[in-house]
Amino acid sequence: MHVAKNAKIYVAGHTGLVGSSVVELLTSRGYSNLITATSTELDLRDGNQVSEFFANRRPQYVVCCAGKVGGIAANNDYPADFIYDNLAIATNVIQNCYKHSVERVIMLGSSCIYPRDCPQPIREEHLLTGPLEPTNRPYAVAKIAALEMCWAYNRQFNTQYLTAMPTNLYGVNDNFDVETSHVLPALLRKFHIAKLERRESVSLWGTGKPLREFLYVADLADALLFLLNLDPPAFSSLTSCDKIPAINIGSGEELTIDALAQLIASTIGYEGRIVWDTSQPDGTPRKRLCTSQLEALGWHATTSLKDGLERIYHCLQNDPNW
Repeated sequence: MHVAKNAKIYVAGHTGLVGSSVVELLTSRGYSNLITATSTELDLRDGNQVSEFFANRRPQYVVCCAGKVGGIAANNDYPADFIYDNLAIATNVIQNCYKHSVERVIMLGSSCIYPRDCPQPIREEHLLTGPLEPTNRPYAVAKIAALEMCWAYNRQFNTQYLTAMPTNLYGVNDNFDVETSHVLPALLRKFHIAKLERRESVSLWGTGKPLREFLYVADLADALLFLLNLDPPAFSSLTSCDKIPAINIGSGEELTIDALAQLIASTIGYEGRIVWDTSQPDGTPRKRLCTSQLEALGWHATTSLKDGLERIYHCLQNDPNW
C-alpha cells in the first residue's frame, strides 16, 4: 500500500454521493487521518478560503469529489451555475494542491467530457475529437478544463495529478429529486411514487433507446482508493508529461434506458405502463467507456446493476425521508 494509514487525506465533497462513499471506504480500511469540510465550513469557489484551508490542514493526498452535478433538466436550466461552480472549484483545488505540495491528486471527472458521437467503447484519447452533447456542454467544458489543468501542472511542475472519468453513477446517498437528478435516481423516485399512488402509467423523457452504462458508487470508491495506492511507477505512468492524465472507470454493463426503466419497475414492484414522451431530448445516444487501462492495472467492478438497485431500494425503504 503506497498511502500510509495515518496519511493526511483530504476528501473534498465528502457529503455527496461519491465523497461519502470514499470516506466510508477509507474509514473501513483503517485510514485514521481524513480531512473533510462541509460547504458551509469551506466554500471551494472562494480562492482565499481554499488557500487558508490548505495552509492550515496540509493534506498529503487529495481526492476531489466536489462539484455541481445534475441531470439534463438541471443542466439546461442552470448552465451558468454548472460551468462557474465547477471551474472555480477545480481552479482553486488544483492551484492549492500545487502551492502546498500535495503528493498525489485524483480529480473526479465525468464521461460527459467525451464527444457526443464518440466511437464505442470510448477511450481516453477520444477527448476533444468531436462536438460535445449540447445539453450538458457547460458542465463538460468545466470538467475538461480541470483535466487540462491537471495535465498542464504535470507538464510544467512535474506534479502527480490524475483525473478519474467514471461512467453514470448510482448509490444510496444520491439526489433523488425527479427534476434535478440523473436518470437512474430520478427513475427510482418516479416509480416509487407511482407505486405508492397506484398510478396506471409513468411518463418518461425521450424514446428510451439511448444506451447507458452504470457503476455502483461503492465500486467507484474502491477504484479511487486502488488508484491512490498504486506503486510509484504505475501512478507515474498515468501522470507522465506526455500523456493525458485521465483514466476511465466503468462497469462494462450496458443497457437501454427502456431496459433500465423496466428493471427499476421490477425492482420496486411497479406493474403499470411506461409511456415515453418523445418531445423531450434523449441526450447522448450511447456512452460506454473503455476501461482496458484500469483493468490492465488489476481493477474490475464487482457489483451488478441488478444487485446494486436492490441494495439501494432496500436502504431507501427504511429511510423516513424517502
